[in-house]
Amino acid sequence: MPKFLSGDHPFPWLAPMFAMIIAFGIYPLIYSIWLSTQGKVPGLRDYKFIGAENWIKAFSDDRFIDSLVVTIEYTLICLVIQVVLGMAIAMLLDCERRGYGLLRALMTLPLVVPPAVTGMMFLLMEDGQFGVLSYYLKEMGLVDPDNPILASTSMALWGVMAADIWQWTPFMVLILMAGLRALPKEPFEAAAIDGANWWQTLRHLTLPMLSRVIATAVLIRTIDLYRIYDYIFAMTSGGPGTATETLSFYAGRVFGVANFPYAATLSLLTLIMLNVICFAFIKIFRVKF
Repeated sequence: MPKFLSGDHPFPWLAPMFAMIIAFGIYPLIYSIWLSTQGKVPGLRDYKFIGAENWIKAFSDDRFIDSLVVTIEYTLICLVIQVVLGMAIAMLLDCERRGYGLLRALMTLPLVVPPAVTGMMFLLMEDGQFGVLSYYLKEMGLVDPDNPILASTSMALWGVMAADIWQWTPFMVLILMAGLRALPKEPFEAAAIDGANWWQTLRHLTLPMLSRVIATAVLIRTIDLYRIYDYIFAMTSGGPGTATETLSFYAGRVFGVANFPYAATLSLLTLIMLNVICFAFIKIFRVKF
């Protein structure tokens, strides 16, 4: 028996993993790159080589640019709100008072709900006639009674973001609370003896010592937010008009009309931009795993 097939050699143990990477990662990527250089032959189920035509078309496609703007807006707003809310809730729950264990357990409940179900739930809550969320926002004067949230071009994206923020802020809370609990106590005791107030302790101790945990959490959520699809599909289908159409949803829509070469190009562009953002983020904030 060849030596590399023996149980002492790493190959038999690593071979299934390499096979899965090739089957589900490398092959689809290579096929997508090949597909992005093809064009449909009219009247036939065949392709012809057109080089970089699909890539050039994407950068002159107003709808692609609009979906990129929507994606960036969605990612940045959700990220800022989730980090700020997550940090505030994590600091509130970071103690051993009675009942706080139950609160921490309840915080995990939104994470187990499938995103499509969350989207449907918020679709009902934001319904213009029967939605409980719409009712209270109307009572507070924050929503025009004649213009439902998800039917308004200015409010629809906020309506979708509400579902994302509700479901994924607990994820931030759990990560940040784990980080807070791992911090050493001595610097905080020394700061208390020196008379540092809450804001000074937060600014000069907590946030700097927690920076890598925050950066890691932000990186994970950025990847997830950038490729958002489920909530858009369940709540607005990209509408009204293209007000909530993100890059992933636009690529999916192009895929749905069987324009596979252009859909592959849009998907690859999304992948490239996401990798550039993540690489820059890791370098700038020195994220280590």
